[in-house]
Amino acid sequence: MPEGPESYYVGAYWGPRKETALECARRAELFFHMLARCDPSFTHWYHAGRGSPRELPGWPVRTEVEELEKFFLKGSNRTDVGREIIEDLGFMQMMWNEKKEATRLDLRCGKYSPWGGPNYCLLKPHRQGVVRERLLRVPVLTEVLTSMATAWDPDYAMASSNEMVDLVEKEGGEVRVGWLTYLSRRLGTLPPLPAPVRIEPVGALGWLLVLSPEPMTASNPEHVAFTVRVRELLDRAGLIARPKAEPLRG
Repeated sequence: MPEGPESYYVGAYWGPRKETALECARRAELFFHMLARCDPSFTHWYHAGRGSPRELPGWPVRTEVEELEKFFLKGSNRTDVGREIIEDLGFMQMMWNEKKEATRLDLRCGKYSPWGGPNYCLLKPHRQGVVRERLLRVPVLTEVLTSMATAWDPDYAMASSNEMVDLVEKEGGEVRVGWLTYLSRRLGTLPPLPAPVRIEPVGALGWLLVLSPEPMTASNPEHVAFTVRVRELLDRAGLIARPKAEPLRG
């Protein structure tokens, strides 16, 4: 096991879904609105660009629909030759919220090609700092996952560390089970799960599973064994296997 703090992230993933930049912008506006309630550091976001103000972490991301539509259009995938838009690959953007100890946010949406991985929303806190400490708590992560599920309607979402994923995941592209896991009702029917798993509905969209009130770590064999057990139960219920498409690492 590598030394130092584990690398936690929150990720939501969904399969091919054809959406315009405007449709993605509407989802993103709702997401940013909900995310801002989760932590004070999530109220302002910035992106790269020439000539950005030195006193700021980058160019401010304006979170109104009209501005987000333009932002996504700038993130269209293009061919190397001729710079023509590749429509079925959708839009990609990356942003952050601070100069130091920043939380990073990666978005890919509107992709409807069956190749090249899923659409995703990834939130990656810095490996140390006060924001990380605030974020790695069940109430906050519950709000973040609920925000992702409500705005993006993913197939699944989870909060975990890369180290735990490496120990639990059996096949690339499967539904990942973490410390907290969101599952869309599209995946199937939730089976009975052992204590202390807490199950909460997320509107009519799906369920949020909280495996422990305390952080689940890859360095704790009991945490790993319990996460593996929950994954196996979900797998038997048909909720883990997915069409071949490898999720992006957090």
